[in-house]
Amino acid sequence: MCESSAYLVSTGGEEELILEDVVMMRPENGRILLTNILGDKKDLDAEIDHIDLLKHRIVLRKK
Repeated sequence: MCESSAYLVSTGGEEELILEDVVMMRPENGRILLTNILGDKKDLDAEIDHIDLLKHRIVLRKK
């Protein structure tokens, strides 16, 4: 499967799991909208830190 897990990095550098099995990530009105395989959504005021496709990880950081 090609789903990824999304993490949010705090200012202290700690990663918090935000959403598993993410199948869509879309910028929307300066925010990032994540949707997983079950249709659950997270709307975050964040920006992309990095995406590791081999490890299926999306790492975001707060704005």
